Amino acid sequence: MTTTLTAPPPPAPPRPDISAIVAGRRARHRRHASVTLVLALVVLALFATALMIGNTFYGPIEVLRVLFGETVPGASFTVGELRLPRAVLAVLAGAAFGIAGVSFQTLLRNPLASPDIIGITQGAGAAAVLGIVTLSLSGPAVSLLAVAGALLTAGAIYLLSNKGGFAGTRLILIGIGVAAMLQSIISYVLSRAAQWDIQTAMQWLTGSLNNASWERVLPLALVTAVLLPLLLSQGRALGVMHLGDDSAAGLGVRVTRIRLVFILGAVTLLAVATSATGPIAFVAFMAGPIAARLTGPGASPLLPSAFVGAVLVLAGDLLGQFAFGERYPVGVITGVLGAPYLIALLIRTNRSGGSL
Repeated sequence: MTTTLTAPPPPAPPRPDISAIVAGRRARHRRHASVTLVLALVVLALFATALMIGNTFYGPIEVLRVLFGETVPGASFTVGELRLPRAVLAVLAGAAFGIAGVSFQTLLRNPLASPDIIGITQGAGAAAVLGIVTLSLSGPAVSLLAVAGALLTAGAIYLLSNKGGFAGTRLILIGIGVAAMLQSIISYVLSRAAQWDIQTAMQWLTGSLNNASWERVLPLALVTAVLLPLLLSQGRALGVMHLGDDSAAGLGVRVTRIRLVFILGAVTLLAVATSATGPIAFVAFMAGPIAARLTGPGASPLLPSAFVGAVLVLAGDLLGQFAFGERYPVGVITGVLGAPYLIALLIRTNRSGGSL
């Protein structure tokens, strides 16, 4: 009688340590909450500084009295009518640029997929320059034309890249090509413009808070009040989209709907912010990666990116006004900061063997 020896069953795989997973998740949430709180406090500190300093310094008590509606000789006009709308516009525009940038970068899973890289900002700029130089428009008319230009450019890029299925790499490449074409249009129009039109157009293209007023703040405030809660409520779904369309769909995310919500919301925020301040360079490009590096993986980057964008614009405006012998628009300062960041990103990606 022969006996058949059977191999012992393979050992069961080790069960994951649930407590360690839960502890790691809690640690990530604590880090995200702590970083977000610190960024909010930095925004508040810079906002208060922007209200206090200038040709005349006003202390915190005087600023608070103005904010609460009291009449303070000198401070009521300087703080309430000049510095306050400028600081509010800086916060709103920075937050809008930050959210718009991180939305595109997350959807397309590429740090170069920023609105000021893929042509949307250039669409607003080209429309505004054509309005200033060709149609002799100014004020709100230029702002509306810039919004229309950004929306039309975004729609054209999306439609051109969506043939045969949506592909993020194709959208980025098409966007870069569209940006180059629109920049050529801007240069051509400026080359044929009168001197006074060139000055107006260049002031708008640089990105500046010098013409801040409550009339410029109000449309951006209304759009932000509507779109910011909507996008934040979908922040978890956006984080899942970073895993790819198939993985996100497998986890229950309605991929097409989420993509349309964030593209439309981000483009609208960007367009209205650009119409108010001009294209402030590289804020949308830098805010998301900086926020992601500070908060770490596993949490929605939307709110931290909004705060980082506000910090960049507030700090850049303060540096441009008071750090040098002459005053520079905030777009010049952010451009000086953003260009080395772009070069460093390209070098790091090339060394790691990754693809853009």
